[in-house]
Amino acid sequence: MPEPTRLTRHVHLVDNGAGWRLGVVRHPARGEARGRPVLVVPGYGMNAYIFGFHPRGPSLVECLTARGLEVWTVDLRGQGRSVRSHGKDDYGMAELAVDDLRAAIAHILAHTRAPVRRVDLVGCSLGAALGFAHVACVPDAPIHALVAMAGLVTWKNPRPFVKLALGSPRLAGMVRMKNTRMLARVGLPVLARLAPSLLGVYLNERSTDLSQASRLVQTVEDPHPIINREIAEWLAREELVVRGVNVSRKLPELRHPFLCVVAGQDGIVTPDTARLPFEQIGSPVKRMLEVGDAETPIAHADLFVCNGAQERVFAPLGDFLLEV
Repeated sequence: MPEPTRLTRHVHLVDNGAGWRLGVVRHPARGEARGRPVLVVPGYGMNAYIFGFHPRGPSLVECLTARGLEVWTVDLRGQGRSVRSHGKDDYGMAELAVDDLRAAIAHILAHTRAPVRRVDLVGCSLGAALGFAHVACVPDAPIHALVAMAGLVTWKNPRPFVKLALGSPRLAGMVRMKNTRMLARVGLPVLARLAPSLLGVYLNERSTDLSQASRLVQTVEDPHPIINREIAEWLAREELVVRGVNVSRKLPELRHPFLCVVAGQDGIVTPDTARLPFEQIGSPVKRMLEVGDAETPIAHADLFVCNGAQERVFAPLGDFLLEV
């Protein structure tokens, strides 16, 4: 693995046509550019910061750019670098999946220096669902390969605490939390010390260096009430529906090369749920990468920051994108 380096970033603010400017960042390939531009999409309650950070380095972005891939990260509306001008705050998953991703992809293809004018989309957690929703709702989307990292489309055997937290769409839609990042900054070290099993459903202190918790939590964003409600409705019916399109039932029609990355000890998106896209998708080229065991348990967020992520997750992901 290459040694950690200072990331080169070119920050773009992209008009999404709905009063928001999305934070789209280009990370140039190191050396000669190979393959297609890679778009990495964050999940729920997070931004793109974590893709360029690893406690011991190098990060996901550094590993991919070292292989000659041009990497783009996006902060959708309400995330990270995105800026609200005159746009409304009453958006849901459809606006993120269809409108924001379309704007980001169009901008990337207009500005990429990669030799191929199609995008590989790496979706993380809810970001994977948004990616699947995009290709289901936009059949001519210029996307080649799809990667789901702890991603989901159809719920299967959700954890009891997830069903409890999202049991009522009405109540879920009423929850509006503020200062979540500050709470995480205080709470993460406390949980790691006093209740590691509770924290372990998301981040496992046995596998990840938590000494830089104040940097780790920079990826945390406040949850959104409308999306809370939509996730609760999605959990109740199990299948993902976006703008009248049943994304779950569209999976057998998709032919994109597909890599499914599963965190073996994930307590948020269970391995059963994370494997389902692999089982359902119609792609003739698809691979499964399962990470984590009893000795080195890998939970939801560990995929990006665990010890050895470079060899166990980032390298196989880069190999896949360069091969397909």
